[in-house]
Amino acid sequence: MMSGIVKLALNRPYTFIVMAILIMLGGVFSVIRTPTDIFPNIGIPVVSAVWTYNGMIPSDMSGRVIYPFERYLTSTVTNIEHIESQSLPGYGVVKIFFQPNVDVNTAMAQITAVSQTVLRQLPFGITPPLILNYNAATVPIIQLALSGKKFGESTLFDIGQNFMRPQLATVEGAGVPSPYGGKVREIMVDLNPIAMQSKGVSAADIGKALAEQNLIIPAGTEKIGSFEYNVYLNDSPQDFKELNEMPVKVEQSKSNIHEAQSPAILLRDVAYIRDGYPPQINIVKVNGQKSVLLTILKNGDTSTLTIVDDVKKMVPKLLAGLPDGLKVQQLADQSVFVKEAISGVVREGVTAALLTSLMILLFLGSWRSTLIVSLSIPLCILSSIAVLSMLGETLNVMTLGGLSLAVGILVDDATVMIENINHHLEMGKKVRVAITEAAGQIVQPAFVSTFSICIVFIPMFFLTGVSKYLFVPMAEAVVFAMIASFILSQTFVPTMANFLLKAHDHHHAHHEPEGKKGPVVVVLLALNRFQHGFEKRFTALRWGYTSFLERAVSSRKRFIPIYMSVVLVSFVLLPFLGRVLFPCGGWRADKNAHPCPRVGTRVESTASLTDKIDRLHPERHFP
Repeated sequence: MMSGIVKLALNRPYTFIVMAILIMLGGVFSVIRTPTDIFPNIGIPVVSAVWTYNGMIPSDMSGRVIYPFERYLTSTVTNIEHIESQSLPGYGVVKIFFQPNVDVNTAMAQITAVSQTVLRQLPFGITPPLILNYNAATVPIIQLALSGKKFGESTLFDIGQNFMRPQLATVEGAGVPSPYGGKVREIMVDLNPIAMQSKGVSAADIGKALAEQNLIIPAGTEKIGSFEYNVYLNDSPQDFKELNEMPVKVEQSKSNIHEAQSPAILLRDVAYIRDGYPPQINIVKVNGQKSVLLTILKNGDTSTLTIVDDVKKMVPKLLAGLPDGLKVQQLADQSVFVKEAISGVVREGVTAALLTSLMILLFLGSWRSTLIVSLSIPLCILSSIAVLSMLGETLNVMTLGGLSLAVGILVDDATVMIENINHHLEMGKKVRVAITEAAGQIVQPAFVSTFSICIVFIPMFFLTGVSKYLFVPMAEAVVFAMIASFILSQTFVPTMANFLLKAHDHHHAHHEPEGKKGPVVVVLLALNRFQHGFEKRFTALRWGYTSFLERAVSSRKRFIPIYMSVVLVSFVLLPFLGRVLFPCGGWRADKNAHPCPRVGTRVESTASLTDKIDRLHPERHFP
C-alpha cells in the first residue's frame, strides 16, 4: 500500500509539486502570523485577590483577613490546586492556583462571590478585594520612565495614571498596572491633637462630619415656565478650601439662658486642610532623578515583539499631547532578548541545514541528489510550523530548538531514498523503474525508523506542571517534522528524482567532456574529483571500522564488560552536574545586581542608600 503512494506520485507529479508549493506558502504565512516569544505559553490558571486596609499590620492582615478568606475559598471554590498568600503592611495578596483546563472566568466568579460573602466577617471599613487573572506569561516586557525637571512627582504620577496608562491599555495584549513611584494627589486633613482635646472633638467626629457633609446627591431637574433646569446642590464643596468652614460639632453652651446660641466647631479649628499626598510606599529613580515608572505586561497570546513595537509606536503620539519638557525613557525592553534568542536558534538551525547538505554532497557526490534532499528540509520544517500554528503554539526557543534538533534527522528518509535510487540507477535501470523498486525496498524500514524516533518523544506528552508547557511544544515540533519528512520522502522526493536524476551511462560515466570547459563544468569536475578522493578515504575508514567490529564481536565476552564499565563510570559524574530549570544565558548578566536593604527599612532610607550607590558607581544606575 505504501509503495502505491510512490506510484501515485510518479503518475501525478504535478499534484505533489503543487502540494510542496502549498506547504511552502502555508508555512511562510504561518511564520508571519504566528506569535513570537522566548518561551511557550504556560497556561497554569492563577487568580489573585488583593485585600487593602491602610495601616493594618501584617499579623492582623494574616489572621483577621487572609485566614478567613482562605477558609471560605477551600470550602466553596472548586478545582483549587493550591493557595499562596502574603501579608504586608496594609496589603494582603492571595494567589489561587487552579487545576489545568479550569475555566478561569468561572473561577473568578466564584472567588468574587466568596469575597462578598466573607466581607461581613472582616474588620469594619475594609473594602472588597481586587480580583486579578494572570498566568506565568503575564510578565513585564517593557518599562517607560517618566521624568522632567519642571514636573513634580505628583504631576508625573497624574500624567502616567490618568493620561498615558489608559492610552497604552488599548494596545492589544498589553496589561498596564498603576505606575510605580510618584505621589498620589489627595486632599489631606491633618488633625491638630491639642485643638481637638481643647474642643472635645475626636477623630471619629471629624470622620463622621466629612462622611455626612461631603456628599454627591443627584437633585434632578426643575421645570419653571417654559424651561427645565438642572438643580445643583451645595452638598459637596467645589474647592477643597471650603472644607475649612464645615461644622464638626456644636460646642455646649455654658450660659443658663436656654435660647443662647452655641458656637459651632469648624473643621479649621481642629485640623489643617491641604492639597497633598499620602506617605509614599515606593520611590523610583532613573539616572539619579525621581521618576514615575510604567510597566507594560504581556497579557494574552499576542506576540511580545508585536506588543513592544505597538507600544514604541504609540509613545511619540502620546508625547505630542503632553507638556513640553516631559521625557519618556524606555527601560527593560524584553523584545531585545526575544530577538537575540530567536535569531540565535534560527542561525544555528540554518547552519545545521547547510552542514547537513554539505555532508550529503560529500557522500553522494551528486548536486542533483543534494538539491532534492536539501529542498525537503525546509518543507519539513514549514510543515511542522504550519501544524504548530494551527494548534495555537508560538514560535519560541523550545519549538525552534526542537526543529533545529530535528534537522539532522529530517534528511534520513530523503537521503536513504535518494541513495537507494542511485544504487538502482548504477545497476543500469531506467529512472522510473529505479525509483519504484528503490521505494518498495525501503518504505517499511523507513516507516519503522521514523516512528521509532517519534515514539522517543511520546513520554513528554505525559509531563505535568511547568515542564508540560515547556517541553510538549518541542516534542510536537520534532514529531510533526518527522512525519512530514516520511511523507515527503515517499511523494516529493520520488517526484523530484524523476525530474532531475538520469539513468547512468557506463560508457560515458568517467569520460570528461572535451573542448572548452565553462566555469560550471570546471567546478563540477573539481567537486567530482574531491568526492572520489573523499569516498576512497571513507572506504578505508569503513574497512577499518569493519575489522574493529569483527574483533569486538569475536571477543564479546571481553568487550561487553569493558563497555558496561565505561557506562557505569560515567554515572559517577552525575553528582557534579548542576540542576536548574533554565540555564543562565549571557543576556541575564546585566540583571544580577540589585541593592537589597534590610526588611523594614524606611523607603526614605532606601532612597538615600541608592543615591550613595549611584555616587559610588556613576556608570551604572539601579532603577
